[in-house]
Amino acid sequence: MDARLNLFGNPVAATVVKGLISASKGVVDSSLPASTRALVEIRASQINGCGFCTDMHTKDAAHAGETSTRLNLVAAWREATVFTEAERAALELAEEGTRLADAAGGVPDRVWAEAARHHDEEQLGALVSLIALINAFNRLNVLARQPAGEYRAGQFG
Repeated sequence: MDARLNLFGNPVAATVVKGLISASKGVVDSSLPASTRALVEIRASQINGCGFCTDMHTKDAAHAGETSTRLNLVAAWREATVFTEAERAALELAEEGTRLADAAGGVPDRVWAEAARHHDEEQLGALVSLIALINAFNRLNVLARQPAGEYRAGQFG
């Protein structure tokens, strides 16, 4: 399968992708744990059917030391016992923030309250920003039909 559009070769798309990457720096530099960031990126990418991002974020997480058990259970996190309460709250916020069109009223207050119980203001800002960013990346890659499977851990630095 070939991509419909070269996101790095198209001048407009490349500018947007570079902007999203630049915006991601604030999340990476925050106190939100890298493992939580990876779990959120993986879960949103699974929901959105973004094979490229799912491939990239699972490989990068494994390279950073994440266990195969946890990576294999991200899609079934509610039934899994391998995630902390803070990670579970972040995963639920990621799901609700990714599935905005599925529920009137947006993210339920109880989901936000649980995330706020486990994350401080800086981390909440990072979570909200990360969820928005990964959804934007997912949409770019799904629309362009970016193929999955060839990513190498750390490929993009």
